[in-house]
Amino acid sequence: MNRELREFRRLERLCLEQAALSTSDPARSGLLNVANDCRLVADSIEARSRPPSTFAGAVQALRLALGAMRSSSRHHFGRRH
Repeated sequence: MNRELREFRRLERLCLEQAALSTSDPARSGLLNVANDCRLVADSIEARSRPPSTFAGAVQALRLALGAMRSSSRHHFGRRH
């Protein structure tokens, strides 16, 4: 699990660095979205690797729910019916 965590953190940093260097708004936005997704996965891996406290568990659940809502809204608003 530590290897996965390190890899997602590395990918997050790489995407943030590339987004900072990007001159294209769509590319920057895409890189920032991928960096955010990598951060969410890394946070989830970290949460699974330690015993949750009540408060930490509630915060993690809220972050995952908000991330899922954001991801879901990205997919729905882009479609034409």
